[in-house]
Amino acid sequence: MTAKLSSSLVSMKEMLGKAKEGKYAVGAFNINNFQWVEAILEAAQEEHAPVIVASSDRLVDYLGGFNTIAAMVNSIVETKNITVPVALHLDHGSTVERCKEAIDAGYTSVMIDRSHFPIDENIEMTKQVTDYAKFHGVSVEGEVGTVGGNEDGLIGGIQFADPGECLRIVKETGIDALAAALGSVHGPYQGEPKLGFTEMKEISELTNVPLVLHGGSGIPEHQIQKAIEYGHTKINVNTECLLAWTKAVRSILDQDKEIYDVSVILTHGKKAVKQTVKAKIREFKTSNRV
Repeated sequence: MTAKLSSSLVSMKEMLGKAKEGKYAVGAFNINNFQWVEAILEAAQEEHAPVIVASSDRLVDYLGGFNTIAAMVNSIVETKNITVPVALHLDHGSTVERCKEAIDAGYTSVMIDRSHFPIDENIEMTKQVTDYAKFHGVSVEGEVGTVGGNEDGLIGGIQFADPGECLRIVKETGIDALAAALGSVHGPYQGEPKLGFTEMKEISELTNVPLVLHGGSGIPEHQIQKAIEYGHTKINVNTECLLAWTKAVRSILDQDKEIYDVSVILTHGKKAVKQTVKAKIREFKTSNRV
């Protein structure tokens, strides 16, 4: 099947390459409804920053499927005259088939996550995705090690990425970006995060590929800056946006017990997400990179 790529969307490869050279990171912000797409894109446009709009595999069907998501994101980009580089990314693609579905629907980037499996199987499945994706000009992210917390419904502990396995997956699959688990978690942190900066530096120098930081919400700015210095060019953010949205919606409902207009209620949530995205873009030093 021929991929339905839109000229308004781009892969992550070029934007992450520029970020690596410029010592900044591009934020990847998850979609939880389509109003969030507007918030993310408006924030990026106003900050003159490249941006990655991501849909977690576990929410794809809830959002209407790959084709619906791709069509809606393209439509919003065009309707709002978004001119900054935008990548539409599948986060934590669970299988090769799901990644292919996303590519066929018009996604410009996919992550294949087989990190919970032995490295040989991880490499084999990732290679199948990269072979298919490169034919369509789509970027691919792979993962080694285990990010702690709640990852797409799975609760797990942290397992640091092995540098040798990281080098293997980069060399043997040709991935464009590597998520090497080094102490971050999905969801809220309990205490200050403890990232493995020694291992991070080693893996970055060994692989020379853009690194991806999952669980970017709640990490102190000084650690974010160090992670960027050590090769991270994509930082995933979802929990901070979810918390901001929930706080804003809960606040308006608490203030006005008679309110029932969904558009008014959700607009408060959208504003909170937009403000959060803008703050993270500035923190990642992505503003005015276009």
